Amino acid sequence: MNDAAGIADTVRIALREDIGSGDVTALLIDAARISRANIISRQAAVICGLPWAEEVFRQLDTRVKLHWLIKDGDTVSANQTLCTLEGPARALLAGERTALNFLQTLSGTATRTARYVAAVHGTRAKILDTRKTLPGLRQAQKYAVRCGGGVNHRMGLYDAILIKENHIEAAGSLENALARSQQVRAGVLVEVEVETLDQLRRALAAGVTRILLDNMPVEQLKAAVAINQDQAELEASGGVNLNNVRSIAETGVDFISVGDLTKDIEAVDLSMRFEH
Repeated sequence: MNDAAGIADTVRIALREDIGSGDVTALLIDAARISRANIISRQAAVICGLPWAEEVFRQLDTRVKLHWLIKDGDTVSANQTLCTLEGPARALLAGERTALNFLQTLSGTATRTARYVAAVHGTRAKILDTRKTLPGLRQAQKYAVRCGGGVNHRMGLYDAILIKENHIEAAGSLENALARSQQVRAGVLVEVEVETLDQLRRALAAGVTRILLDNMPVEQLKAAVAINQDQAELEASGGVNLNNVRSIAETGVDFISVGDLTKDIEAVDLSMRFEH
């Protein structure tokens, strides 16, 4: 999921939109100048994005060397130095913003995920991500969720089946949709979304082994867990936030999917400073 080719493609697009035909500001700097700089975290955070930052400078100038003092998934404190860079000053300046953009965004996702994971600690619930990711950054954000201690749901429409209300309507019935799902390649997860306890009972009767409980209040989730009796894995989804995730987890569901992890980004405050 975290492949080098995908990282290289994402970085190439990011550099093209920032540098375009060339960094004209860099022309102010002597091409022969070699400099050192440090990347510093201005706040406590879970850091993520090292491979993307490294790829930024690899594409700009292979003479740039990065010496990381942390690794992805580490928790850092305010004013902690994360990395020392050394190389041509022009390349350091050209790659600064793009590298920090990746690090700040992905660290934001990892940090938020860690907060959710901590909030449900001691329950059976695992925190899942969703497909509500920033366009072009799904691979990166899914990786950040893992760095924060969360678990990935499906990557996209190609690696799992989630049968929702519109799929059931288009297929004619839940049973028809399930029957057709058996024609898909073996090993693909099949999950059914339900909105009521009656729909839950129907899904269980049909032999569904993974069920998404959509927008159910806590009391209804408790009832769903009681009805299920561990027949299927249960995933709670919809309206989840840090204020209610603990109460949802305490109902006994197996998973809680949270769009907030990847769509409501609060970037971590990082900076790069040149040494004198």
